[in-house]
Amino acid sequence: MRRTASLVLLAFAVFFTALSPLLRWYAFPRLAKIPPGQYQDMVLEARPATLIDYGTMKARTVPKVTIVQTLKGDVAAADRIERTAGRDVVVWDALSYVAGPDGKMVSEVPERYIFDAHSQEPVHATGEMVDGDPVHRTGIEYKWPFLTEKRDYTYFDAQTRTSAPIHYKGTRTFRGLEVYYFEQTIPWTKVPLPKKMPVKGITPQAVEKMGTSRWYTTKRMFWVEPVTGAPVNGEEIHREELRGGDLLPGGGKVTAFAGHVRMRADYVDATAALVTSQRTLVLLLTSYLPWGFLALGAALLALSLHLEARSRRRATPKTDAEPALSPA
Repeated sequence: MRRTASLVLLAFAVFFTALSPLLRWYAFPRLAKIPPGQYQDMVLEARPATLIDYGTMKARTVPKVTIVQTLKGDVAAADRIERTAGRDVVVWDALSYVAGPDGKMVSEVPERYIFDAHSQEPVHATGEMVDGDPVHRTGIEYKWPFLTEKRDYTYFDAQTRTSAPIHYKGTRTFRGLEVYYFEQTIPWTKVPLPKKMPVKGITPQAVEKMGTSRWYTTKRMFWVEPVTGAPVNGEEIHREELRGGDLLPGGGKVTAFAGHVRMRADYVDATAALVTSQRTLVLLLTSYLPWGFLALGAALLALSLHLEARSRRRATPKTDAEPALSPA
């Protein structure tokens, strides 16, 4: 009976030991993915900020500028692209809406971001765009890959429509989470004017005909939770200028927007709580279950060998002791 039990335990030991690497290296890359119908929003603020007054074409200091970012998954578009791409795809329709202190629109830039649901690598398909302009992304945007590494990544900048390195700057603690801190600096670059201007009757084409151009620079900072690859906090030191042309007095330059943009505190709290819960799910597949199954397999193997040894000792017959010889 003990021998049968030891064989059963040995079978379970082999099963759980084999399941451990399968969960980590086979199941995890296939199960961990971004859901195609995800929706999230984020509010960021610059307090105070510098903003252009289009009535006088001069910069003025305002108490705050609000930036509302939304990401909405298009499930139907993702299904359509998946049929030709042959892999799980996510399509995010993003919108960055900038409002002045009076709540009126300063700029509005839509994006369509198409990427692999597992690796977050860009997937190039019809519809990939920024503000209506077709783009060909390289690198990541908005989210880092699962199990983020301590290294530099390539990050897409929507204003310049180009990609540049974003540098790993060290490990920090943020809201009780161990996070990786990344920085990217975009030098002064000439960028397109938004298609939707805040003043009626003024179009990007009309501004460009006057010889006025828009320039931009930023330093962006992200605190990324490495297990999920999700940023728990983000900031930008952002600056835009209008330069030259007949639109500006004397053809000089004027600050269109400048400020230190930070996530609003309530959104930081909500993001940290969400990332903490998602982190547990990822760790189940990458750490808790694989190591747990490996330890369980080792314990079952030890118990199987113990029962087998006991059954062998019981099966060995005892020999009678030889009688003592009496002296002659």
